[in-house]
Amino acid sequence: MVFFERVRMIVASKRYLAYIGVGVVVVCVCAYFVFVRTPASFPQGLLYEVPRGTPLSAVASGLSARHIIRSEFAFKVLVTFFGMGRGAVAGDYEFESRENGVSVAYRIARGEYGLSRIRLTVPEGLRSDQIANLFDDRFYRFDQMMFRKLGNMYEGYLFPDTYYFLPNVTAEEVVDAMTANYRSQVEEYKDEIRRSGRSIRDIIIMASILEEEANTEESRRIVAGILWKRIAQRMPLQVDATFAFVNGKTRSSDLTLDDLQIDSPYNTYVYRGLPPGPISNPGIAAILDTIRPVDTPYYFYLSEDDGTMHYARTHDEHVANKFKYLK
Repeated sequence: MVFFERVRMIVASKRYLAYIGVGVVVVCVCAYFVFVRTPASFPQGLLYEVPRGTPLSAVASGLSARHIIRSEFAFKVLVTFFGMGRGAVAGDYEFESRENGVSVAYRIARGEYGLSRIRLTVPEGLRSDQIANLFDDRFYRFDQMMFRKLGNMYEGYLFPDTYYFLPNVTAEEVVDAMTANYRSQVEEYKDEIRRSGRSIRDIIIMASILEEEANTEESRRIVAGILWKRIAQRMPLQVDATFAFVNGKTRSSDLTLDDLQIDSPYNTYVYRGLPPGPISNPGIAAILDTIRPVDTPYYFYLSEDDGTMHYARTHDEHVANKFKYLK
């Protein structure tokens, strides 16, 4: 009898556990349909903004009002769990297709916006205002005026490279990314820069000039040698590229004798030494060519339209080259 009683108790306990298991399943299914299941009117193709500093309760209320989630309570619990108490991550979230509450909460807790990054190449030697023009309507939060304002402050340090920006990137974020890239690129050559004996400011200014004045490693290094030598001997640089900052003229052929007399610190025909700041944003190649100049007997140079360089030892030779090669 004792044996059969024990068997009966075991069977009863297993049946009890089975009932509990069924109950848990029923509760979970009900909770899913009530709190987590995708709303029938989920707005596919929606771009939803979570503003910076918005309380989690306000985010939940907004998502509920737009029929993205069913339960504000469940959403807040899940975001707190997935984000370890950090709350909602600000930004623009794209909902291309229907998602359940767990997926929505996970994305907003982790900042997974669902936006595709856009490839953008910034060529060497562009000014900040030219870089601003690269950001078209695909970048709907990018403020070109703000970028130009910030670009004036960071001219020379907006590193040219290929970037992958989100379509909601701001001008401030682009400047941060480009200047951080500059610091990372230059850091690798900090010892060589220090050994050059020149300040990083002077190096960047000279590199920005080289970007405009020459287009190959060989020619940039020769021109760098010429320009550093002219500075050392207190000769004016007499480079035409700086006039983009004086009167907006970017072609040497457009300059007049009156232009060469304009009173501006960027007029290197009037003022000796380097201009007060970079005239473009140089790449790492131009920066390295600036600190690796080639010593030559030349003091003058000119470039044909196809980029072919001609050098001269004296001013008379330089004038002769102008008549011979510049039509």
